[in-house]
Amino acid sequence: MLQTKWKWIKRDWVLYVMLIPALIYFITFHIVPLIGMKLAFQDYRILGDHQWVGLKHFEVLFSSPAFFTVLKNTIIISAMKMIFFFPVPILLSILINEVRHGKFRNSVQSIIYLPHFLLWVVIAGIWISLLNPEDGGVNLIRNFFQLPSLDYMTSKDHIRWVLVFSEIWRSAGWDSIIYLAAIMKISPALYEAARIDGASNLQQLRYITIPELSGTIITVFILNLGFFMNAGFDQVFNLMNNSVISVIDILDTYVYRIGLVNGQYSYATAASLFKGVIGTVLILGTHFISKRLTGRGVW
Repeated sequence: MLQTKWKWIKRDWVLYVMLIPALIYFITFHIVPLIGMKLAFQDYRILGDHQWVGLKHFEVLFSSPAFFTVLKNTIIISAMKMIFFFPVPILLSILINEVRHGKFRNSVQSIIYLPHFLLWVVIAGIWISLLNPEDGGVNLIRNFFQLPSLDYMTSKDHIRWVLVFSEIWRSAGWDSIIYLAAIMKISPALYEAARIDGASNLQQLRYITIPELSGTIITVFILNLGFFMNAGFDQVFNLMNNSVISVIDILDTYVYRIGLVNGQYSYATAASLFKGVIGTVLILGTHFISKRLTGRGVW
């Protein structure tokens, strides 16, 4: 058995070498920091040993009204992104797959992938300019139809939608790659047999493409739920201002503010640990339910 595994490693050694940078990244930034989570149960001291205080920081956390405000904001923003963002990459991949003209298809893919490579600070600048109440493109269109200008960036009613649509604009195209790859793996013989039987494009989509995609959709959905409490630190941090902080202040920005800005490292670690536990419970719970209902899960 051991000799067989060694033969596999010798045969695919190039793939294992390519895996090393990813392993270094996950060990450095995701495994090693777990050791620091013990700070949630200690009082941080610059000099000397940290004193163990049990659940003191969690008790302070759960008795803070500010924490429940940011928790509510995180859940609302994450749920909005999950509901309105998740179907878009699936729809995009299906539409791209229907484009038969090679050059046009490549152009569309390049255009929708491009925003993914922009930093959120750049994207925030673009959206702030686009939504400017005086000369922004959106308000110029509103004015053309005799509608009054709106300051979306300072409106508590609209700012969460700005987060959702800017997330779709940036990531939907890139996320469609995984579904497009899954569609490419579907056997052409299935479509050919369906066409011979007289199936329309809509029927091929309903009875072949979507069922074949369901495994990928379930896996991505479960993985996304694991990151449900990550409402997008970079995005919110760059689009936040004092007028709307009460409705888009999320757990990540809260942890940043109380931890790095105010120096309450133990309290911030407790909040971060709480977020991690919720994410773990969500991904395990969804995996279990999916296994029971569909027989498919992450593993």
